[in-house]
Amino acid sequence: MTELVGLADVRAARELLAGVTRTTPLESSRPLSAVLGGPAWLKCENVQRAGSYKVRGAYVRISRLSAAERAHGVVAASAGNHAQGVALAAGLVGTQATVFMPVGAPLPKVAATKGYGARVELVGNTVDESLVAAQTFAERTGAVFIHPFDHPDVIAGQGTVALEILEQCPDVKTIITGVGGGGLVSGIAVAAKALRPDVRVIGVQAAGAAAYPPSLVAGEPVRLPAFGTIADGIAVGRPGELTFVHVRKLVDEIVTVSEEDISRALLVLLERGKQVVEPAGAVGVAALLAGVVRVETPAVAVLSGGNIDPLLMLRVIEHGLAAAGRYLRFTVRCSDRPGQLASLLAEIAEHRANVVDVEHQRANPHLRLGEVEVALSVETRGIEHSDALIGALRASGYQVVFAGEA
Repeated sequence: MTELVGLADVRAARELLAGVTRTTPLESSRPLSAVLGGPAWLKCENVQRAGSYKVRGAYVRISRLSAAERAHGVVAASAGNHAQGVALAAGLVGTQATVFMPVGAPLPKVAATKGYGARVELVGNTVDESLVAAQTFAERTGAVFIHPFDHPDVIAGQGTVALEILEQCPDVKTIITGVGGGGLVSGIAVAAKALRPDVRVIGVQAAGAAAYPPSLVAGEPVRLPAFGTIADGIAVGRPGELTFVHVRKLVDEIVTVSEEDISRALLVLLERGKQVVEPAGAVGVAALLAGVVRVETPAVAVLSGGNIDPLLMLRVIEHGLAAAGRYLRFTVRCSDRPGQLASLLAEIAEHRANVVDVEHQRANPHLRLGEVEVALSVETRGIEHSDALIGALRASGYQVVFAGEA
């Protein structure tokens, strides 16, 4: 029978981390408080050293290696955050780190991992494939494999997040966090349930990479045949053996959120909370905003990481605006005569929408003779404003077509 990590392990991990990691702030969230009808807080691990909670578990694991083990170095596999945590921890301890990352890993995460002194190898299309390569490297070289989630030291290190939450918000009733392999939610559940059994611990997965729901139904870790999500930090195809046991016994609920939910949450965090958060770090907030889970307040959502590729941020913001009805992309087909484009733009302006981009096209073979197509990107104030604008354009005789409708 698998032995669970205990509160004493988490407390011992906290002693090891003294002076190494930061006690990250707990910030109130007015948007979440309004949605939940009670106090809601954000645990800002996005401002932790190396940009995520991962350094906690990585340091605990690596700091406990013997001198002989350190001499052989350490090896890890990660989409980015664990990579940076291992690289930073290895440098602090004084051992060499080699990190295997998926070929599509965000470039800022790759650059940051190298910046902390690690050797980086890009292998495979998923973290699971990178894990296989890292384990093969460990067997060949004698380097110690540092698992991203499925090890007692790692779980204990991540559990120190909960110790801080319970001190910063003693009356907390719900803690909600993202789940990939399950190391963070396992550690949080260990500490929270030991100190406050009444606290509900809720895990959130991206719907496109949700391995825990079928695994919990099956009673054992189940590998997804395929998975994908913008939340690369929690894109894990199979729960760990150890973390699965912790989640099954200690975590109250696992829910999923859509890509649109995640995009909207990132936008709210950026606009209202002034928080730069990566998609995986925002899934707890996404679940609360989308109402996919009912919680008691005070509630704390863990922002598990802030390492987002600026290019991805641009796409996510645009996607979030679109999901919130504040960004429209559509084409208008109308007669090709002088002044027609000016009239179209004037009508959009009359409805106080902001035109971001215009493309005037006559060469589309689907157009009739004397007809022109105008592709528009427009900012609005929300869904009602968008509906009113499109309704007005159609009432004026314009043929409005959205992507996929043509």
